[in-house]
Amino acid sequence: MQEKGTISVHSENIFPIIKKFLYSDHEVFLRELVANAVDATQKLKQLASFGEYDGDVIQAPIKVTINEKLKTLTISDQGLGMTVEEIKKYINQVAFSGATAFVEKYKDKGQQQQLIGFFGLGFYSAFMVADRVDIITKSYQKDAEAVHWTCDGSTTFELRKAVKKEIGTDVVLHLNADSEEFLQKARIKEILNKYCKFLPVEIEFDGQVINNTQPIWTQSPSELKDEDYLNFYKELYPFSAAPLFWIHLNVDYPFNLTGVLYFPQSPDKLEHHPNKIQLYAKQVFITEEVKDIVPPFLMLLHGVIDSPDIPLNVSRSYLQADSNVKKINTYITKKVADKLEELFKKDRKAYEGKWPSIELFVKYGMLTEDKFYEKAKDFILFKNVDQEYFTLAEYPDKIKAQQTDSQQNLVILYATNLDKQHFYVEACKQRGYDVLLLDGQLDGHFLETLEHKLDKTHFKSVDAEPVDQLMGQQQQLTSELDEKEQEKLQTIYKEAVKDLNVTWSVVSMNPDELPIIITIPEFVKRWQAISQAQPNIGMAPKVQLQAAINANHPLAKKILGLTAEEKQVELATRAYQLGLLSQNLLNGAELTDFIKNSALGIS
Repeated sequence: MQEKGTISVHSENIFPIIKKFLYSDHEVFLRELVANAVDATQKLKQLASFGEYDGDVIQAPIKVTINEKLKTLTISDQGLGMTVEEIKKYINQVAFSGATAFVEKYKDKGQQQQLIGFFGLGFYSAFMVADRVDIITKSYQKDAEAVHWTCDGSTTFELRKAVKKEIGTDVVLHLNADSEEFLQKARIKEILNKYCKFLPVEIEFDGQVINNTQPIWTQSPSELKDEDYLNFYKELYPFSAAPLFWIHLNVDYPFNLTGVLYFPQSPDKLEHHPNKIQLYAKQVFITEEVKDIVPPFLMLLHGVIDSPDIPLNVSRSYLQADSNVKKINTYITKKVADKLEELFKKDRKAYEGKWPSIELFVKYGMLTEDKFYEKAKDFILFKNVDQEYFTLAEYPDKIKAQQTDSQQNLVILYATNLDKQHFYVEACKQRGYDVLLLDGQLDGHFLETLEHKLDKTHFKSVDAEPVDQLMGQQQQLTSELDEKEQEKLQTIYKEAVKDLNVTWSVVSMNPDELPIIITIPEFVKRWQAISQAQPNIGMAPKVQLQAAINANHPLAKKILGLTAEEKQVELATRAYQLGLLSQNLLNGAELTDFIKNSALGIS
């Protein structure tokens, strides 16, 4: 038998497009051809289970072989094979999917989700790298003859009888000059490890099986132990520290989705790792770009998602807009929230131990997903400077007696750097106030969100105002200075400092406070915190320092008692520099000057 004919192309000039432009990355030809071989192997097994094939079903591995001398790459299976008529139907008619036809025929037997092929175009990806492609195939059907199909990448083909003892298909690629990299064993192994590592049929290359046919996401959670999940994580990320915990996804309605998501040992900075969640479709690797499937905050997780219901374009390279994507996104978000809530309720102490690693993740989710916020508000934790943890519901009960202002607003005090703000933290603690430690990358944004969400609640940095003013306009201590002395003292400081960006006031404070308290308005501190997480936020607000002169500090009387104006200016300058130093605002020449004068004072 020998026959020549013309491939039926269903759209004008589609063949060159398939060959050159359908797939953005040429290496995926191997994924497509191996996936087709897996389909053929699984189809044969299914037909046997339906009683439509009575031969021996030996699920032999799919073999990938290289012949450097002939410059060929061959993918061989012992699956279904094809008859002459099937070659004409499934190969010569571009875009007719054999998998689609098979599923349609057997849809009532519940096998729709077990095959990989979708598009019928995958085979033609071979012509991206080959000058000629041969198919030598023998169908499982009784008395079927072996067939040899060959095509040089044009729209013409040859079809003739072949000699082949075993059923199955060999696809032989005669690689073109630009694609000889695919004759290298290391290159082929790299591609197989990337795309075929978890295919459900064994893939053999260079004498070794390269894939795990039963990855844990295909198994029932009840059959798995912690050790299984940890070993699989090592398989995915061999150089990463062990994960904190994980979530096993397994749903078949209203969409099909399996997978395992791991919570890694998170750093304290928001860093997206877009290559840490892998997307599969029926165990075929598709992409590491999953931003449309999972919300942004879940991009901090690691793991695998597998779903045949995620809509891909014809080359499987990009997601397409679809209602299932949104449903899957919502489902995964809920599963993550449920897992965190379960951990919190099951073992509060253990959850607190994990909190430093998941804090950034939870806050990011609450900032970006309203539904996650509603769930997470019950298990988010706040840590105070004494290392005690509180929920959002618990903390107001702790502080409301001491930290409610005259307008009945709850005032939550916080520090962003315990070492640098130690003086102010201690001053607050001496007044009986509690102070939260909010030193995370997202805390500036997070405070804004909480103030918007929570009724009559304000956050204030411990050094945004003198400590006695943090709770609003409270009764001041009696001043040691009369009105004239206060005016004169303020004038001396203004003359000494000569900085128009400083707003001066004289305040009656405890004598053990600093002679001058320098503060930066809360809105400026908030902007500074937000800008750390969002560097391109825009122009910084003008920093107008607030300088509160302590009328009751012994230095106030001392300055007023001096007759030499030069001495008054000198002491006022040193006091101001001390105030700047307490806010980490003293640097450059001023810092050098302050150090030198301090050294002289103790010599």
